[in-house]
Amino acid sequence: MLVIFPGALGDLICLAPTLDALARRHRGAELELMARQELARFAVGRMGVARAHSIDRREVSQLFRGDEPDAETRRFFGSFYRIYSFFSAGDPGFRAALVKAAGGQTVTFHRFRPAGSGHVAEAYLREVGEPSGRVEPRLGFFTADLESAARRLWGLTEAGNFVAIFPGSGSPAKNWPAERFAALASQLAKENRVLFVLGPAEAGLKHGIFGKYPILSGLSLGTVAALARFASAFIGVDSGVSHLASAAGTPGVVLFGPTDPARWRPLGRVKVLRRNPIDMIEPAEVIAALRRLRMV
Repeated sequence: MLVIFPGALGDLICLAPTLDALARRHRGAELELMARQELARFAVGRMGVARAHSIDRREVSQLFRGDEPDAETRRFFGSFYRIYSFFSAGDPGFRAALVKAAGGQTVTFHRFRPAGSGHVAEAYLREVGEPSGRVEPRLGFFTADLESAARRLWGLTEAGNFVAIFPGSGSPAKNWPAERFAALASQLAKENRVLFVLGPAEAGLKHGIFGKYPILSGLSLGTVAALARFASAFIGVDSGVSHLASAAGTPGVVLFGPTDPARWRPLGRVKVLRRNPIDMIEPAEVIAALRRLRMV
């Protein structure tokens, strides 16, 4: 079966309980995921996904042309006995074209941003007709993920003996000021080893305000997840990597600003601090929350 999903990293982690539910519903079927290429590849073997497909592939764009799906598009989508699409569910033209391309196989459409209250992970389950129940995404790991993370940590710190800090997100409004993260690291370093993990958006800080602390950047998602797994705790903002770290099984403190944690918080052993604007959160609050988390 095929699941088509257009979301970013955090969205995909929130979809994980739904992928698990669909795998149970269709026992014996292989689950294939069509998503952003990097995310689809990451999900293979780690989230119960057997094969990855890019949502940017030619057969998808062909569905938006308004004409009959061609033979190649029919051959691709018709190879799945069941398709769940969270992509362009509100586009009648796309819906009709995908149904035609599937050639009589069952296709259903589900909202990428479901309405209603509660966490989005629960909403995704309701979209496919499953009870929400307990939702806690859990990742699997390849040996290569763990080995890559261990190589990166060599000479910096030891597994299980550091706090991983993920300071970035894709939205400036959701980011805590870099100066606050630096002040937090300075206080944390009195009792803990600290490791900054930077994504593409904050890579420029590598030689700047965080330069006195160990920093890793330019990592694959599998390596980032394994680094989070090796950490004793993590600190992040409302971002995909915070969802990733929590799904890796690591406790953490996550800082929220304008977005609603009841809807978007990472699931798992996470303490949320929220102020709007986010820069009203003080480093001392984060340290206190981390201490409480470790006492539980």
